[in-house]
Amino acid sequence: MSGHSKWSTIKRKKAAADQKRGKIFTKLIKEITVAARQGGGDISANPRLRLAVDNAKSANMPVDNIDRAIKKATGEVEGASYLELTYEGYGPGGIAVLVESVTDNKNRTVAEVRHAFTKHGGSLGESGSVAWMFDRKGVISMPSQGKTEDEMMELVLESGAEDLQNEEEYFEITSSVEDFETVRKTIADAGLEVENASLQWIAKNTVEISGESAEKLMKMIDMIEDNDDVQNVFTNADFIEE
Repeated sequence: MSGHSKWSTIKRKKAAADQKRGKIFTKLIKEITVAARQGGGDISANPRLRLAVDNAKSANMPVDNIDRAIKKATGEVEGASYLELTYEGYGPGGIAVLVESVTDNKNRTVAEVRHAFTKHGGSLGESGSVAWMFDRKGVISMPSQGKTEDEMMELVLESGAEDLQNEEEYFEITSSVEDFETVRKTIADAGLEVENASLQWIAKNTVEISGESAEKLMKMIDMIEDNDDVQNVFTNADFIEE
């Protein structure tokens, strides 16, 4: 098992807070819409859409909302046209930051993301400026459900996943993008509950950050994530408690 950054735990808590505020529905609907528009509205033939729908159901989104988002994407009913855009830059302390967004107005989104960077001592960079510091991975978070680490490790090895992290109350499983669907299916076939499954940018190496710089970085990330156009924020920060 590899070393683990506190960023993973922070992301999980932030996601839970977003869900309580209802912000998660906006992000999930956009992901469903983009996935259906790109790969079609048939869940069985569109892995990205299947993942988006599964995450929406896990967040207790009403089925009607899911169906309506798919129909808007496939043109059965009128809906907005979205673009997927990724922004790269540096936050306080020289921390690399990747921002994934889905927007119907790219000028508005880039202006708001740039404002969040500059307000908190960061700077928005060019495409490719920090992406090379990250690998694309499949990440599955799940409650421990009474499973021991050894039991989960057997499942991880069976599924072809790359890594397992034990965070006491939950496990986090990492896989290659290619094996992600197989790993998800293995877990589902084992009858285990999945809290969240997604493709994420994982830092190849982390940079320790603490004190005032860490506080500024968190404020910057909070401001970026409060933007309804932003889907995900990834960083190579390893937050250290002083």
